[in-house]
Amino acid sequence: MQLPRATAELRQAENDLQTHGIAILEGVLSAWECKRLADALIRVAEVERHSERRGTTNTSDHGTQRVWNLPSRSPLFCELAEHPTALHMVRAAIGWPALLSNLSANITSPGSGEMYLHADQSLSPLPWNRPHSVNIIWCLSDFTDAVGATRVVPGSHNFNRPANAEDQSLDTVAAEASAGSIIIMEGRMWHKTGPNRSGNTERLGVFGYYTLPIFLPQENWWLSLDPSVRQFGSDTLLQLLGFKESSPMGRVNGLPIG
Repeated sequence: MQLPRATAELRQAENDLQTHGIAILEGVLSAWECKRLADALIRVAEVERHSERRGTTNTSDHGTQRVWNLPSRSPLFCELAEHPTALHMVRAAIGWPALLSNLSANITSPGSGEMYLHADQSLSPLPWNRPHSVNIIWCLSDFTDAVGATRVVPGSHNFNRPANAEDQSLDTVAAEASAGSIIIMEGRMWHKTGPNRSGNTERLGVFGYYTLPIFLPQENWWLSLDPSVRQFGSDTLLQLLGFKESSPMGRVNGLPIG
């Protein structure tokens, strides 16, 4: 089974997501927007590498740097979190309202290794009969097989279970996409970061992970978020971060927040 081709049409991306569990929507960001975001990310990553802050991880996928809590790093990343095209695809995948569970970056350097095969909603209770989450992957550089594009098991969203140790040897396909594209991947899809075999090129990606509003977010925004984001953020952004909850969940003294 193959992955769907990249498309510039929202309706086709919705159909691909429904059918394949993954879609590639090209041309969402201009070349200028990609450069501006990539420059901002590189600056943050450089500070993280040379500080004692616990903002980066280099675990089994050696050579890959993860930068956490991007909304606190620059307003540019807040704009990504509530980008209209991204939120359109979030609604198509899991409905609305939704929570932004995490917005982080993944930079794979030449020589970096593979991540383990997993589904993003692996902590969600079984049985799975629908996606509980969706990942919006912003390609700030070209995602190719050579530079470690995200690798997926096509059709694995239909397995309705997490990947286990025996599944780690399954064949995977690189989700290749040009810079400025987004890769939309529902939470049941088995995937992993690919190895960067390019020799001289980094892969820059920002990952916006959105969940149904009943789940605790990966990032504890109430502790880690820069106060200015809450002060100046739009109603949509604050809803995504859990600061304007209008449902029966997340209230204070029985009343909605905000």
